[in-house]
Amino acid sequence: MFDLIAPRGVDMVAYEFYWRDETGDIHLLGILPERRKDSNRISNQSILNWVKTIIGNNLNNIFFTKVSV
Repeated sequence: MFDLIAPRGVDMVAYEFYWRDETGDIHLLGILPERRKDSNRISNQSILNWVKTIIGNNLNNIFFTKVSV
């Protein structure tokens, strides 16, 4: 079990993944909380690897945003 509560005064970083359909509507696919302590390991590719495990290799019209929670 993971503790997703950040200590007071510390922002938790997460990534929201979205898919834009053929009509242009945008749909939330999921949210990935960032747990890695070593920021050197974080890259766009490593973030997209998570969404690949959910939907496969077709990343057309998939994008993400970094958010603080």
